[in-house]
Amino acid sequence: MKLLNTYDDRETAEAAAHKITGEKRLASERDATETIYNLFGQPSWANFYKLGMFNLPQLKEIVDQRQAGLTFDQAKHQEIISMLKYAAKQFELEIPAHWL
Repeated sequence: MKLLNTYDDRETAEAAAHKITGEKRLASERDATETIYNLFGQPSWANFYKLGMFNLPQLKEIVDQRQAGLTFDQAKHQEIISMLKYAAKQFELEIPAHWL
């Protein structure tokens, strides 16, 4: 398990934990007067998509547009792919070829 995301409130953190699949754990941490909630889980593109991370929902729209032969925002596509390359290294994942 790896740290997937951090949340400011318990309700949002618990809702996120219910969205993802696989092994998961929610841990709270106090920093001065604030409590933050760390969501640990299995790093996968499916879990990141369910959490709305790394602009994956927007990437899905772009890939769907591209596959349908429609125009799409190429600059935004490259921006998202650049971010995903970093995330892929951090979480030891491969970017699916059809996203590139």
